[in-house]
Amino acid sequence: MSTHEIEVLFVAGFGSSMIVGTVVGSFADKYGRRNNCILYGILYGAACITKHFNNFWVLMLGRLLGGTATSILYSAFESWLVFEHNKRGFDSELLGNIFSLATLGNSLVAIAAGMVAQFFADSFGFVAPFDVSLTVLALMCGVILFTWPENYGNQSINLGQSMKNAFQTIRTDPKVLCLGLIQSLFEGSMYVFVLEWTPALTPADPNPVTQRHLLEANNENEGHRGSIPHGHIFAGFMVSIMIGSSLFRILSKLTSVESFMRPVLFVAAITLATPFLFPGNQLLIFIAFLVFEMCVGLFWPSMGTMRGKYVADETRATVMNFFRIPLNMIVVVILLQNLSMSVIFQCCVLFLALATVFQHWLYLLTLKRPSSAPPQESMMEKERDNSEQIV
Repeated sequence: MSTHEIEVLFVAGFGSSMIVGTVVGSFADKYGRRNNCILYGILYGAACITKHFNNFWVLMLGRLLGGTATSILYSAFESWLVFEHNKRGFDSELLGNIFSLATLGNSLVAIAAGMVAQFFADSFGFVAPFDVSLTVLALMCGVILFTWPENYGNQSINLGQSMKNAFQTIRTDPKVLCLGLIQSLFEGSMYVFVLEWTPALTPADPNPVTQRHLLEANNENEGHRGSIPHGHIFAGFMVSIMIGSSLFRILSKLTSVESFMRPVLFVAAITLATPFLFPGNQLLIFIAFLVFEMCVGLFWPSMGTMRGKYVADETRATVMNFFRIPLNMIVVVILLQNLSMSVIFQCCVLFLALATVFQHWLYLLTLKRPSSAPPQESMMEKERDNSEQIV
């Protein structure tokens, strides 16, 4: 398969997440979050099956299914969790701890999954890890089906009205708008970083070329030479994320999430400036990347906590999927350009700097108009009022 075809497949995955995934992921509010989580397992399982076919269009179908499933992954599961947490009357302060522990667990599972995947790839071929993934997804669907209760957003309105209400919420509530912009800018930079850390840490060629394809398979054409210990570096990144998730629990006891995320995003911007400020200094760049991954570990539970505060439950999954439109657009646009590594990291720094500005704006909004009750509590109060009127 040519490099161009690989690039097209990458773009298709992010593009389907941006377009199709936004609609399918929004089904959760009307047709059930649990059902949508099961749909995620089915779609991603089907994507794994396509890896057995050496055909571009079958692989393209797999990327489209995977991109759609990704939108569900980053919206339906969190929506189900937040609803159940509030429905069962748990302390709202515990929600942040749940997200922090989830981030910690994700990192541990990622390390273990990498080891398992390498074992099966060495033993049975490169497609074998996808078969293992398919098995895990089937088990996940079974656990969800038999142990999770179903919950919904607003079942009384159609999908079009739900999307309209979600858009109206983003347009009229500056706090929700800020959250969407912060998520899009940070995660967009993070996904680009995933594609760029390997060339950034690879020793530079003495005669580098000025332009390259982001997904170019030939290292010589990327202006780099030699190899790096990818497994050890990835493990270091995962440990850094775990440290960040642990720091979240400490910082959240000292100050508000809205406050401490300002310096976190600013530090993240500084770390991604090292590849173009200190080119060739692999040790410094690696240390900066470790700090960036710590910021990622802080970002996930912080965003989950803030969404739990400010995004209404009726359209939670729909709003979260709207957030992913500009996120995927950032990645697609950069993938389609023939940019140098330096320019790509400059774009990431700009995105993170803007995220810092929006985070500060959100912090100021919380000072001016503190939320008297979470959206879920307001919804429950409305339900009680309606029941009292009926009585």
